[in-house]
Amino acid sequence: MSGPAPAAHPAELRAAARHVLHVPRRRALTATGAAALLAFATGLPGSAHAAGLDPARIRSDPFTLGVASGDPLPDSVLLWTRLAPRPYEPGGGLRPGRYPVRWELAYDARFTRIVRRGTAFAHPELDHSVRVEVPGLEPDRVYHYRFRAGPWLGPPGRTRTAPAPGARVRELRLAAVSCQAYHDGYFTAHARLAAEDLHAVVHLGDYLYEYPVPPTGGARAYTDRVLPDRFDRETVTLEEYRLRYGLYRSDPDLRAAHAAHPFVLTWDDHEADDNYAAGAAADGRAPEDFLLRRAAAYRAYWENQPLRAAQRPRGPDLRLYRRLRFGRLAQIDVLDTRQYRSDQVCGPGWQIPGPALHAPGRTMTGAAQERWLLDGWHRSAARWNLLAQQVVLARRRDAPGAGHRLSTDAWDGYPAARDRLLAGAAAAGIRDLVVLSADVHVGYGFDLKRDWDDPASPTVGTEFVTTSVSSGRDGAARPPNWADQTLANPHLRFYDGRRGYTVLTLREDTVRADFRVLAAVTVPGAPMATAGSFVTVAGDPGLRPV
Repeated sequence: MSGPAPAAHPAELRAAARHVLHVPRRRALTATGAAALLAFATGLPGSAHAAGLDPARIRSDPFTLGVASGDPLPDSVLLWTRLAPRPYEPGGGLRPGRYPVRWELAYDARFTRIVRRGTAFAHPELDHSVRVEVPGLEPDRVYHYRFRAGPWLGPPGRTRTAPAPGARVRELRLAAVSCQAYHDGYFTAHARLAAEDLHAVVHLGDYLYEYPVPPTGGARAYTDRVLPDRFDRETVTLEEYRLRYGLYRSDPDLRAAHAAHPFVLTWDDHEADDNYAAGAAADGRAPEDFLLRRAAAYRAYWENQPLRAAQRPRGPDLRLYRRLRFGRLAQIDVLDTRQYRSDQVCGPGWQIPGPALHAPGRTMTGAAQERWLLDGWHRSAARWNLLAQQVVLARRRDAPGAGHRLSTDAWDGYPAARDRLLAGAAAAGIRDLVVLSADVHVGYGFDLKRDWDDPASPTVGTEFVTTSVSSGRDGAARPPNWADQTLANPHLRFYDGRRGYTVLTLREDTVRADFRVLAAVTVPGAPMATAGSFVTVAGDPGLRPV
């Protein structure tokens, strides 16, 4: 990519990171001065000593990045905002200091029936982001919320709690989204998403891209504005990642989607660096430099997303995998397939498979997360078990016959880990497994097979791969490889290469997937259509066209 060279980290922090790399992680994050230095470098809060400032002295609207909510529980919601009157400037254009921010939660959109209110603080160490975990709420109920800083009133948001544990839920509507490269087009999909009737949005990664964004906005081809040159470089430092979130969250369509629905988020690679694996950068960057870069990326991610305090990073680590339940109808297990995975043995991208891929110790999730997932399945009482994760799980060959290639950054590069996952689901008695995936900028529908080489073998689950919001630009209904992939993968039931998102409607007996697609993303406001609709029936996995 073009643009200025990536920034370098200070020598003393690189030395600290090298020390962390040579100390077992458990000790490094609890006992060493190097870990403390690394944590400080990425903005762990020390706000008890920050000066208190009067928000009445803020001269322009500080709520330019909107509001958001996330991770709905039966009795609690998480509310988020960030003060940034000038979001394209470091610090959001605010003086460094602690600003009080009032918040309100109401039953109604006019805020005449207030349920809870309070004051939180926007700390400079957290780039003046604010998060409020509101307890004591009613299950399966819509709430409205807003923030106020001095005379400035933020935009209203709408959120919803999850159903009560054990509740019989007639219907649950979710949307799966992913991959929103600002420089590849407009976020029209989010504008359409805001108008959907949903309980929650599941974002499956690549919320932002680390690549340079030129002054004209890339494929957006702006003629009415010029973006600052500071965006025309690859993000490496904490300040650069923070600024990139300011750019993305300034988009009105993305703000509308966040204001309309609670989000359940996980990341993929571009939130930090393309195709990274655990502590290894794909571009050969020194490990200590990448550890600092990952710490900065993770810090900025948490600051700018509606994630709870339990997800707050510790230096270069952030536990993102977690579990959400929606009554007796659905359990959603949110995975992180990036932070703990084995490195790609053949390199990322499409590769001719070799025996090294099948090494039994190779992992996508790390041992601890894998145990957590399988244990959770054994305890699940839900009708539908949804696995929200980043990359394609099903086997996916690029062409029929000998000499085919596999995408080794996806689960095809980790077949032993995939076998353990599917065997674990079977051992736990999970008959209604639904996998939500993303990453590849197309929409897929797969039957998950016990034996990939035998099309007649039992189907053990279904996978819905949502397309991108904008990444890959406009796309096409039938990409150039459509025929080859359709022939090479008989378990592939749907394939469309346009942009959009996927709506899932869960009922006791079925899950329905509607693949929404846009005519274009390189022009704003393009129309949307439904490219395909499928159901999977409880107790009888596999995709059936509607």
